[in-house]
Amino acid sequence: MYEFLKGRLLLVRLLLIAAALGLAAIGIAAIYAVGHPVEPSPASKAAMFADFWKRQVAFAILAAVAFFAINLINYRKLGEYSFRIYLFVLGLLALLLLGKIIDIPFVPMINGTHRWIRFTIAGRQLPAIQPSELCKVAYVLALAWYLRYRSNYRSFKALIGPFILTLLPMVLILLEPDLGTVMLMMPVLFIMLFVAGARVKHLLLIILMAVLVSPVMWTLMRPYQRARISSVLLQSPAVQQKAVDNPKLARVLLGKNFNPRTWHNETGFHLIRSKYAVASGGASGQGFAQGPFIKYDFLPYRVNDFIFATIAHQWGFWGAVGVISLYIIIILCGIEIGASNTDPFARLLATGIIATLSVEVIANISMTLGLMPITGLTLPFVSYGGSSLLGSALLLGLLNNIGRARPFSIAPPKI
Repeated sequence: MYEFLKGRLLLVRLLLIAAALGLAAIGIAAIYAVGHPVEPSPASKAAMFADFWKRQVAFAILAAVAFFAINLINYRKLGEYSFRIYLFVLGLLALLLLGKIIDIPFVPMINGTHRWIRFTIAGRQLPAIQPSELCKVAYVLALAWYLRYRSNYRSFKALIGPFILTLLPMVLILLEPDLGTVMLMMPVLFIMLFVAGARVKHLLLIILMAVLVSPVMWTLMRPYQRARISSVLLQSPAVQQKAVDNPKLARVLLGKNFNPRTWHNETGFHLIRSKYAVASGGASGQGFAQGPFIKYDFLPYRVNDFIFATIAHQWGFWGAVGVISLYIIIILCGIEIGASNTDPFARLLATGIIATLSVEVIANISMTLGLMPITGLTLPFVSYGGSSLLGSALLLGLLNNIGRARPFSIAPPKI
C-alpha cells in the first residue's frame, strides 16, 4: 500500500498529494453545504443533494484506490501499453455512439446525451462511468509515447500522427455530445508539441489546421452547444442587439434566431446566476452553508460544473484564492517532477498531465466568471462526480509514478 511513497522527490510528491487532498476536502465540504444549508428554504431542493457528499466520499475512496493501483506499475510499462489503452477507450466512446442508434441497456440517455456507461447487478445500479474522463488519461499516455522520438515531431509530415490521435476522440466525444472535453484536447496537443521541440512553423500550421477544422466541428455542434460558446459574446447588450437586428448573425452564433428573454431564461441562465453568486461572496463570503445561493435553487448545477461559484459564495475572494493556490502548487510540483526526469516520455507525460489539469481549471473557473464558454468541464478534484474524480486521481497517480522513478539514462555519468 505504501509503494507510492518509495523513490525520489518525496517532499515534492507529498506536497502534490496534500494539495489534491485539500481540494477534494473543499469539494466535499461545498457539496455538504449545498445539501445542508444553515437555514433551508421550504421551497429549496436541498434535500435532493443531502446524500451527495456521502457519494463523493465513496468516489474519493475509489479514486484513492486507483491512485495507489497505478503506482504499482512502472510508468514506462504503461507507455508500452498506451496505444492499446487508447484504442480500448476509443471503443468505449464508439459504444456510446452506438447506444444513440440502437437500445443498449447499459448506455442510458441522461439529460438528452449518451455520455455514461452504467451497469445494473442484482437490481442495483453501479456508479456510472464517463469514458470521456478516461480518455483524458489514455490520450496523454498515447500522445507522450508517440512523441518520445524526435523523428515523430520534427517534420510536418510526422505531425499528422499526433493530429489524428487528437482528432479521432474529439469527433467521437463531440457526437455524444460533450463539448468540454473536445475543447480541452487541442490546447493539450499544442502544449505537448511545443515542449517536445516541434518547429514553430509547424506549430503555426497546426493552429491553421485547427482553424480549418473548426467550421466542420461547428456544423457538428447542436444549437445548444453553439449557444454555450456564443454566450460569452452575448453577455454584451450590444452583441445581443446585433443578433436581434441581424438574423443571419444569430443563426451563425446559435443555429436559430436570437430572443433575449429566451436566452436569459435558458442558455444564459447559469452564466448570469454564477456571476451573481461569485460577486455576492465579497471578500470573506457569506459563511459556510449560508447565503441565498446555498439556501435557494438559484444555481441548479452548483455541486458540479459551477462548484467554484458555490465556493466563492461561501468563502469569498480569499476562499477562491485559496483554491487557486492549491492548483498552483499541483502545477509547480508537476513541473518539478517533469523537469527532474531525463526520460523524454516521462517529461512529455508530465507535460500532458499538467496541461490537462491546467486547461480544465482555467476553463472551469473562467466559465464561472463569464470569461469563457460554458463547456461542461468539471473542476478537478472538487466537482461532484465519480468519473471526474477518478480521471484526476489517475493523472495525479501518473505524476507521482514519474516522480518516484529513477531518472532515465543511456550512459553512466562522467567521473
